[in-house]
Amino acid sequence: MSFEIAQRFFFEAAHTLDRTVTEEAEGSRRIHGHTYQAEVAVVGEPDAVTGMVVDLAHLRAAIAVVRDALDHRLLDEVPGLGAATLENLCRFIARAMGSVSPPVCRVKVSREASGDSCTFHPPPPS
Repeated sequence: MSFEIAQRFFFEAAHTLDRTVTEEAEGSRRIHGHTYQAEVAVVGEPDAVTGMVVDLAHLRAAIAVVRDALDHRLLDEVPGLGAATLENLCRFIARAMGSVSPPVCRVKVSREASGDSCTFHPPPPS
């Protein structure tokens, strides 16, 4: 029996996005910001001694590093992110959480105000 443990965090960030074929292209090209909600999940069996899949303090510490890289930043300038899409944010967060054990099985990034979200399931480590 496995358990999925998740931790949610928020960050505020600005970005631009070069969209060519859309009614929102002009506004997207200007610097604009969002409140993002992200959720990181791990899956596994509880440890026989601690009863935990992961110590949430360790998960929160790893998230704090990722959050610091994104919060109140111009996402266009975040090294390794690429275009500030929901997809790239999910992938960036998953890569940045690479030291967490058990490994991240799901990352979800949402913008509640606009109703947008993306869920990424990283491949298991080899």
